[in-house]
Amino acid sequence: MNTDAAQPWYRHRWPWLLMAGPAVVVVAGVITLWLAVRSNDGLVADDYYKQGLAINRTLARAERAQAMGLEARLAAREGQARLRLAGRPGVVLPPRVRLTLSHPTRSGLDQALLLTGQGGVYTGPAVELPAGRWQVVIEDEAATWRLAGAASLTEGEVVLKPLESGR
Repeated sequence: MNTDAAQPWYRHRWPWLLMAGPAVVVVAGVITLWLAVRSNDGLVADDYYKQGLAINRTLARAERAQAMGLEARLAAREGQARLRLAGRPGVVLPPRVRLTLSHPTRSGLDQALLLTGQGGVYTGPAVELPAGRWQVVIEDEAATWRLAGAASLTEGEVVLKPLESGR
């Protein structure tokens, strides 16, 4: 006589094995939902259309930096940002410049610094930066020119030049 048939369904192995797959999927879905709600969407911009329209203004500022012959050398070490800015003869350098350091994927590490100086040498405090690639933007306070580029700030001094026309 078969004793397996006399047992209730929950005493058998196969129903539990068949239910385990969908149960794992439900648990994984709940965990995915929790991660999606709790985490920051740092790379998604709410105003992407306006950012697209601002590209022409940004390109015009980069062209102005090229016309001025600007070149920047940046070193960020030991809580201090040091920037040397040079241009063509006769170019008047501002007393303060804005330095923006943006991490490509972790917006919580981004820094916006206002560096002061004279004679083309600017300094200011900076939070210690982790190793990796950074987006660097240097501009004057009036936002008339702009130098931008990607750099690894842990490799010593970084040189930023305007983009060549024709890109």
